Amino acid sequence: MSHGIQLRALPYDHPDALKLNDQVQLEYQARYGGEGDVTPLDPAMFAPPNGLYLLAYGPTGAPIASGGWRSQEENDEGYSDGDAELKRMYVVPEARGLGLARRILAELEADARTAGRTRMVLETGDQQPEAIALYFSSGYALARKFGHYRSYDSSRCMAKPLQP
Repeated sequence: MSHGIQLRALPYDHPDALKLNDQVQLEYQARYGGEGDVTPLDPAMFAPPNGLYLLAYGPTGAPIASGGWRSQEENDEGYSDGDAELKRMYVVPEARGLGLARRILAELEADARTAGRTRMVLETGDQQPEAIALYFSSGYALARKFGHYRSYDSSRCMAKPLQP
């Protein structure tokens, strides 16, 4: 399936991660208008064991996909203790359909479970039907809204229990 594709754990502020982040922001802008996802993210949030940031590299050595999780605890934005929040799931257009998002998602879930997190949560939007379909097919269900965009009508929050 994904021959010659390597997943690497890297800091969120690694140059390749920043490059993909710029691309995903342009996609958000194209789909939603405005300035992209302005949720404040700090590279330290993804530092193990309280998070993980993965980049996928294609056969040519170019970064082609990303995804990360960060720990969340109960707060006034609607998170719960033990949450792991999925952020920056992105696959470049030319690498879509290879199962990369599903592979990254599975790695992130396994890592968060190992770190003792009890629930994976994510926020996406109604202009990302491919993302919503991926999460439903991976065992996620719609959840009470949380996070930076919890008051937006277009926001879709989803969750999946990580512990048996």
